Amino acid sequence: MLLQSNIFKRALAERRKQLGLWITLSTAFAVEVVAETGYDWLLLDTEHSPGDVLTVLAQLQALSGYPVHPVVRPASNDQVLIKRYLDFGVRTFLIPFVQNAQDARAAVSSIRYPPRGIRGVSALTRATQFGRIKDYFERIEQEVCLLVQIETEQALENIEEIAAVDGVDGIFIGPADLAASMGLIGQPGHPRVLDAVAEALKRINAADRPAGILSSDKAFAKQCLDLGADFVAIGIDVAILARGAELLANEFRRHLEGPSHPEEPPCRTA
Repeated sequence: MLLQSNIFKRALAERRKQLGLWITLSTAFAVEVVAETGYDWLLLDTEHSPGDVLTVLAQLQALSGYPVHPVVRPASNDQVLIKRYLDFGVRTFLIPFVQNAQDARAAVSSIRYPPRGIRGVSALTRATQFGRIKDYFERIEQEVCLLVQIETEQALENIEEIAAVDGVDGIFIGPADLAASMGLIGQPGHPRVLDAVAEALKRINAADRPAGILSSDKAFAKQCLDLGADFVAIGIDVAILARGAELLANEFRRHLEGPSHPEEPPCRTA
């Protein structure tokens, strides 16, 4: 058995647009519900969700039969967490709160074996199909995709130096935290934030790195795609469930509270 290619990493290298969905309902059942709904990638979040290494393992198992690529965001840029996810078989990471080139190099080191990095070695992991993938150690570094998340004004200032780090495959902008760092917490749609994001996308493209973002604002997400964003998460599972449930309930509340209608004969079924 040979190691399969990382289709998401190949797509980014070829600059093919990739649409994603943010997953914070941290169960295998929930992720399987959306596994075949037309997205290229699903972000399994463990930074702002109840998710952890074991829930991600179950989610990976649930997704293994579907044509969608899992991307995992660890809770932090932590070599031990990253090692565990690698051993589970995670191929693509979104590392949060990367402020500078030093943070980016630390993330790269975590996904590489010595002497190029610090990843611990185990031959009997899910990632190696329990020792059945014969070329795993020779090829895995080529097939891991490392995305780094910049989410502060300080990080924006360092885009070019972060992009220059060998092993960084893409740069993702976090609008919510960026807004907070600009003194606009809770206002990711503020014009100043949107302008900063647009400028950052241009700079990432100029540095010849794929750019990504999360936005539930459909108009802005489309604008980002037009500005050169390569991987864009266009929704969040919890938001879809919460807002969809509210819309349905409100529609029927309005019906109950609206003007009465003439009584109609009951519907009959054959």
